[in-house]
Amino acid sequence: MNKLFINRLHISLLLLSVSVSTVFNVNAAKIDLQQEISIDASRQAADLKNKIFSYIDNVVIKQGSLVINADLVQVITATETDTKTYIAQGKPATFKQTLEDGTPIYLQADEIKYEPAKNTVTISGNAELRQEGSKVNGSVITYNFLTEQVLAKSENDQRVKTVLQPKQLEKKNP
Repeated sequence: MNKLFINRLHISLLLLSVSVSTVFNVNAAKIDLQQEISIDASRQAADLKNKIFSYIDNVVIKQGSLVINADLVQVITATETDTKTYIAQGKPATFKQTLEDGTPIYLQADEIKYEPAKNTVTISGNAELRQEGSKVNGSVITYNFLTEQVLAKSENDQRVKTVLQPKQLEKKNP
């Protein structure tokens, strides 16, 4: 009975943390997805047969207001659909974007998987999402640009941690 209660509590807390994490104003700048992607790196290597391009050392990817910084990025093109997946690694790799309302969103993790065709970015390994002083930490955080939803989870009995900051009080003009 006690184990059942703990399992239910764990599930309730997980659902609460996911619900709270969606409180963030995650209305991404969808226009970024229509912009060209530029990649700058110290070195580049390519496996043309398998359509895998590797960018090494001081990698910077830009797409509109979106910026990814990493030590290594692999761009994998699916043969049948020609869609691209960007896998960035670093200690940490970072992802920044300015949202439609002008506020920045910042993600950092050991690995960032950016899939423009699916409108998602998934960060894993010491994953952290920050916006306006609030933050979510977990093992894996997925952000969907179209649905404007965030899903955070942790593994191996770790917990998702969310810290919400109160809205700044607007200064009233006399």
